[in-house]
Amino acid sequence: MMRLVMLGTSASMPTKGSWPSCFAVKHGDTLLFDACEGVQRQMMRHGISFASVRAVLLSHLHADHFLGLFGLVQSMNMAARKEELLIAGPCGTKKLLETLLGARELHAAFPVRVCDVEEGLVFENALFGVRAFPVKHYRHALGYALEEKAHRNFDEEKCRKLGIEGRMFGELEKRGTLVVKGKKVKYEDVSSEKPGRRIVYTGDTKMFAGLAKEFKNADIVIADCTFSQNEERLAHEKEHSTAREMAEAAKKAGVKKLVLTHFSNRYEDRRPLLEEARKIFAEAELAEEGLELAI
Repeated sequence: MMRLVMLGTSASMPTKGSWPSCFAVKHGDTLLFDACEGVQRQMMRHGISFASVRAVLLSHLHADHFLGLFGLVQSMNMAARKEELLIAGPCGTKKLLETLLGARELHAAFPVRVCDVEEGLVFENALFGVRAFPVKHYRHALGYALEEKAHRNFDEEKCRKLGIEGRMFGELEKRGTLVVKGKKVKYEDVSSEKPGRRIVYTGDTKMFAGLAKEFKNADIVIADCTFSQNEERLAHEKEHSTAREMAEAAKKAGVKKLVLTHFSNRYEDRRPLLEEARKIFAEAELAEEGLELAI
């Protein structure tokens, strides 16, 4: 099961009740997508262990998306972390962070690997991979698609008829074949391949033609919703998106759930943004701190 936890939802700066936009995904390893100011407190508050974080994936280099990194690294130091931490982001990330983390006051006592990314595979473990893709914001900005690897599920009816039960399932999956009641059974004959789940994060971006393609059949899209459609012109000037634009893209792409985030602090009441999106796409939801989704 994948566990997605929203840690911050506001744009540019914190408010009295919210933190700048970022979230965590836990699926074997834990990954942070952006690292907002106050991210340590949010992680503690919402049950995300510092020690479990394998990688921090930055969407772009506006300060609200990475200021929390330095306190997080210092806390990892104090916890005597030994494991490597990957920090990836768009062009300029390596130069900026290696300079800052190279200062004695911010130095990491454990291995930190910082890399610049344009697009393609950024992180991979046994369960999933994360792929970066370019978006339209600032000079260099990225979105990310977390894509679970395909896996096979047993066909319960076929297994029952053949007498497969108990430990046989594990043995058949491990070996690929098993003799059951004198008959050789192949794993692929009593199972079917199930496509992996997908989470797509837009980062900050204005709408563009290729974005809906990245959304295609995603289980969850975490999307820039800085403005309402009433502020469409401003949204495009600032290279952000509106609730309606993201809802239209999600509907076109066959997305299962759309989670809107990165709200301008001009919206003390964010409900009109949700109403705007749901007129087009019923499975839209507003992100809020502590929102947890299990996939």
